Amino acid sequence: MVVPLLPDSTVMDTSAAGSRWAIATPHTLATDAGAEAFERGGNAIDAALAAATTLAVVYPHMCGVGGDLFALIQRDDGAVTAVNSSGRAPAAADADLVRGLTGGHVMPARGPYAVTVPGAIAGWRALHDQGGALEWRTAFDRARSYARDGAPVAPGLAVQLAAEPTLASDPGIGSVFFPDGSALAEGATLGQPALAATLDAIAVEGSDALYRGEVGRRFAAGLAQAGVPIAPGDLEAHRADLLPPLRSRYRALDLSVVPPNSQGFVLLQILALVERLGIDPDPFGPDAAVLARIIAATAADRDRHLADPDRMVVHPSGLLDDGHLAGLGDEVRAAAEPGTSRTPSGDTIALVTADTEGRAVSLIQSLFDGFGSGILEPGTGIVAHDRGAGFTLEPGHPNELRGGARPAHTLMPALAHREGRLAAVTGTMGGYAQPQINAMTLIRAFDLGMTPGESVAAPRWLVNGMDPSSARPEILGEGDVPGSTVTTLRDGGFEVDTVGVRDGSVGHAHMIRLTDDGLVAGSDPRSDGGALAG
Repeated sequence: MVVPLLPDSTVMDTSAAGSRWAIATPHTLATDAGAEAFERGGNAIDAALAAATTLAVVYPHMCGVGGDLFALIQRDDGAVTAVNSSGRAPAAADADLVRGLTGGHVMPARGPYAVTVPGAIAGWRALHDQGGALEWRTAFDRARSYARDGAPVAPGLAVQLAAEPTLASDPGIGSVFFPDGSALAEGATLGQPALAATLDAIAVEGSDALYRGEVGRRFAAGLAQAGVPIAPGDLEAHRADLLPPLRSRYRALDLSVVPPNSQGFVLLQILALVERLGIDPDPFGPDAAVLARIIAATAADRDRHLADPDRMVVHPSGLLDDGHLAGLGDEVRAAAEPGTSRTPSGDTIALVTADTEGRAVSLIQSLFDGFGSGILEPGTGIVAHDRGAGFTLEPGHPNELRGGARPAHTLMPALAHREGRLAAVTGTMGGYAQPQINAMTLIRAFDLGMTPGESVAAPRWLVNGMDPSSARPEILGEGDVPGSTVTTLRDGGFEVDTVGVRDGSVGHAHMIRLTDDGLVAGSDPRSDGGALAG
């Protein structure tokens, strides 16, 4: 049994400062695993990898071996690399077949046709190869132990299980998470022996265990029995892409995101329009409704254009050029109806690490919806994600389901530089709302002077889904959003629906800022995690 670095790893602050390293994640055991990697002589890459593998076990409703991964990595020489390890639709994917089954243009969010090739393991390998100091297999020590010996069920996991008892209808999920027919409760011991064996193989064989080895063959065979058309050849074809980041400037900040099929460019559009239109960027300020219109307009722009980059009609750089931004600005000025947006749902994790030798990682991995496709392959213990739900069935759309294509993707890590030096590492979960959450945390940190902990904890409102028949988009606001802001948003033409204070439905954000004195980390109190620094 692994002994946590902290005497009681369930007690952890959401803010931390240190002179050598920092980490923030949405689960205390993952934060602790990353801190241990630092203390064993590892760097920000090793810490991110240890935390990511641990989260795949202790936060299994949000991420795992069967999910996807995006990351931004800054090496000690200052070079930044974007990692896109999102999987493709199986070669046998058939949009006509799915249209016939669903009778519409919206992909199913659960079930066999939503499953795409999992990319997380190849992403882990790519991360390690960018300069990890510790051996590959050591990154799995905590994860393997928690899978084999068990880990306490986190509050967020318990809530998910209680909210969706129908998940138990899947034999794999039912046997692991609903023993004796009842959902595991908070604090109960969760053991995942089949997943432990899979992690053992990955620790020894590397990513080939899934993509070219026996683990992958068993995974594909089990999925076939559930009606998923992924074949061993689909797994073998997967590669993690290493790319230059997509960059843009906001005031004194140079921002980096992963290029499409990530939606990261939407964050750059939001902040560019804030500056172009000259509004007060404070989410609680007098221009809150204009900020909401910016968010709605850029979300609609994403839904028009985002797809596998090989199929996009507009080049990603074109979505950030002056002419395109001017058109979006005109939409906002005219308060034009922005079109249908997606709701900010999505079960995802973001984690951030940094060290004072110049390395940093913003990493996001995900199953998309809670427990992804709702299918756990019993032989390997792997929950298959439902990233195929990010496709559309609209004929001729750049993002139409097609064999071998990558879907439009919500995951979007971000880095900020100022005067050539790394200024912040940030990321959030929150599905299609990730750009607006990141925009608000960056605005609060750099325009309003908040600490990372204050930036990620501040009350949030988000532009939510919109009924196509209504001209009034919906805002989802936490209960402690100031009344004056609610009034401003309503006067600006928005419906405002109130949820609880520090409600997980508005995302989990994490941030590290680099200062002259070292590093300061903030972890979202809406999650089950915390921040550590040394």
